[in-house]
Amino acid sequence: MNIPRSIYLDNAATTPTDPRVVEAMLPFFGEIYGNSHSAHSIGQRAEHAIEDARERIAKILACSPGEVVFTSGGSESDNLAVRGAAWWAREHGGRTHLVTSPVEHSAVIRTVGQLADLMAFEQTIVPVDAEGMIDVEVFADSLSESTALASIMYANNEVGSVQPIPQLAEQSHERGALFHTDAVQAAGQLTLDVQTLGVDMMSISAHKFYGPKGVGALYVRNGIQLVPSQSGGSHEEGRRAGTLNTPGIVGMALALELAYQEHDARATHYRQMRDGLIDGILATTSGAMLTGHRTQRLPAHASFVFDGVDANMLLLHLDLKGIAASSASACKTGNPEPSGVLLAMGFDRKLASSSLRLSVGVHTTADDVEYAVRVISECVEKVRKFSHRG
Repeated sequence: MNIPRSIYLDNAATTPTDPRVVEAMLPFFGEIYGNSHSAHSIGQRAEHAIEDARERIAKILACSPGEVVFTSGGSESDNLAVRGAAWWAREHGGRTHLVTSPVEHSAVIRTVGQLADLMAFEQTIVPVDAEGMIDVEVFADSLSESTALASIMYANNEVGSVQPIPQLAEQSHERGALFHTDAVQAAGQLTLDVQTLGVDMMSISAHKFYGPKGVGALYVRNGIQLVPSQSGGSHEEGRRAGTLNTPGIVGMALALELAYQEHDARATHYRQMRDGLIDGILATTSGAMLTGHRTQRLPAHASFVFDGVDANMLLLHLDLKGIAASSASACKTGNPEPSGVLLAMGFDRKLASSSLRLSVGVHTTADDVEYAVRVISECVEKVRKFSHRG
């Protein structure tokens, strides 16, 4: 039996935990197992590890340690930022307007939608262009004196486009509104310097940059008040209840440090692999179209649509050939919906149902790219013929 090659091109979904990170985490599962809120010495050892990790993360974010709030991941960070800031602004200033875009992660756009549907907030969804980009002037026009918060993703998870975050944040501040960015996809690839970005809040998640799953962080600028969306103990200065994940936090700090210590080499490698995929697929696969901005995109991200191709069927064929990839329109229930991001970018429903996302990583090789380009071209033609026959 021929066992196909195994090529992982879904690093935007999750990355393997770096062995150096795993090693750093191990003592905190058994040797240093205390609850960081306990007063005894065993708990204090855990607290010391957490506060050390907080300082190391703050250094990369160019903020103070007290501005780093630990969470269970990107979704919780997004929820805390959006809901917590919205509730506080309504109760302490009467601002009830929220601004976001149609290409946000569901953790943002569904939270904004829930606030509008159930809690009488107003929402404005700022449109994007054909490359998934937000026009700064259009964004500025969407803001008003009643705007509490604008939340715009740093880099899109489906098409990789990178937004002009400093300019958007500046426009929000001119209207007296807070600005939050979901930087989950950007972390490890783009700068997280919050002074340069000008953001008030920023979400990250460790498993996107070779850290463990189930842990993330939210940067909250000093002076910003949030109503906690999770009730319980007084953890994280009362902003987020729940016993802290000591091993995960330690792992996240090291993974983030490694990502930026090795940033130049990683980014160069990502771009070479990404461009090899983009150039190769566009040259060899008929009916292929790149989605997202060609240059203002994540170094590790390539995304396409293919005329006359069903994404679910394509992913199945690629998996049989040993290639792990993803699609915004893929659905395990057998009833896939077109990508809402691609619909917002102006693609019709048929093309929006043919999306393919390829995200390279530190382990991707030139041979992997060459194989993937060839196999994707073959599989696209096979799926297209099958669809036409049907």
